[in-house]
Amino acid sequence: MSDACPSACPQDPRLPSRAGARMSARGLAMAAAAALLGGALVYAYAHRGAAGSAPAALSDIVAAPMAGDLPRGNPQADPAREPPIRIAPRRDARAPLRAPTALRQQFEQTPDLYSFAQSLRLRAESGEAEAIWLLTRVYDYCANYSSAPVDYRNDTRAMEAMKLRGAAAMASARNRVSERCARFAPEDGLDYPMILVKRVEAAQAGSLAAEASLMSAGKPLEKTEDYRLNLIDRVVRSKDPEAFSALAAGMGIATNGRSAGFDYQRVSGTQFAELAWQLAACRLGQDCSAGGSLMTSYCANGGICSQDPQQDFADFVYDAAIPRQGAEVVQEMVHSLTGEERMK
Repeated sequence: MSDACPSACPQDPRLPSRAGARMSARGLAMAAAAALLGGALVYAYAHRGAAGSAPAALSDIVAAPMAGDLPRGNPQADPAREPPIRIAPRRDARAPLRAPTALRQQFEQTPDLYSFAQSLRLRAESGEAEAIWLLTRVYDYCANYSSAPVDYRNDTRAMEAMKLRGAAAMASARNRVSERCARFAPEDGLDYPMILVKRVEAAQAGSLAAEASLMSAGKPLEKTEDYRLNLIDRVVRSKDPEAFSALAAGMGIATNGRSAGFDYQRVSGTQFAELAWQLAACRLGQDCSAGGSLMTSYCANGGICSQDPQQDFADFVYDAAIPRQGAEVVQEMVHSLTGEERMK
């Protein structure tokens, strides 16, 4: 798909630099082994053109070494002898506040993202903002795989062979990416600069989510403070889950000390604020399920993996990243963003 117009997912945890994606199979396997042997589930492709690989609150806590994770004796030990994985209790399922559009649902569910991208191209070339935005989502999701498909699959097999706690979850996510992105190739050029160009194009065509992603990347369409505050307000009023998710990274620690406007100051500048924006996106209809693009990309690209294969993003966050005392604070933030009344 060399004639496709890739775009860029600025400062998104799901898009590594091309250099990082071209690590050799052996190098990647060694890096993953070092992380996993240390009990760290953060195997990070350090983006040169992006921010952190995941929300700080999530990576800090999930990456914390756990004594039970350290292998004893043979590093190839039988996984059956590993400490049992604690399955967190399920939170009550709640229907999203709005149904996803047909195109967004197709992005999440299609087994062939190459074919889906082809179907979007004519619409994107005619200037349809949503089509351009979703093309950038496809390119972002498939960027790691497409840069070196053979190496990517070899690295995944090496992880599977480790039989260490955490490796199986990451390998499963990477296999999911490999299957959905199988027809992309290096000549498609799905790298950060090209995706960034398409994000700008989507934003200029009217995609609020693309605008939000550019601000989170530190490359807003306008650099004035009035524009920044106005964009935050437009995202909240839109109740667009993709825009909420795209803005999340731009409302966390990176904005500490900057005004978010009177109405949104309490949902900015902290690790919990970033998580709250993403959790709000989930409530508003983004696919945050265990097999959705959000959870898959955090795990496949950043090593932020739940050990419970059925755990969605909200359950994972409240289980792994938010201490009990902070859960109510985060829930209040989410409700203030979505406009819901707090459930007693």
